[in-house]
Amino acid sequence: MKKPTNKPTLLPKMYCNLFGHDYEVTKRVTYHVKEYTCRHCKKELTTNSNGKLIELTPKFKEINAILERIHTSRNARLKKKTLASSIY
Repeated sequence: MKKPTNKPTLLPKMYCNLFGHDYEVTKRVTYHVKEYTCRHCKKELTTNSNGKLIELTPKFKEINAILERIHTSRNARLKKKTLASSIY
């Protein structure tokens, strides 16, 4: 039984070498931090603190997960606060 690998096949890799990557947003972590994946070779990228695209490593996956948790809890708290203040 063969193990599945995440390595891209030769044809999509050649396509990206010739024409460049075709990135699409796969996850919106916050308003300004997103995760991207190439449609052809499945290369994953994210934005760093300077707004540049960098490769998505396990360290950055963990950072993005924590950022997303903080962002959603903050937005939920602010939404709850604005609802409570609009009643009065």
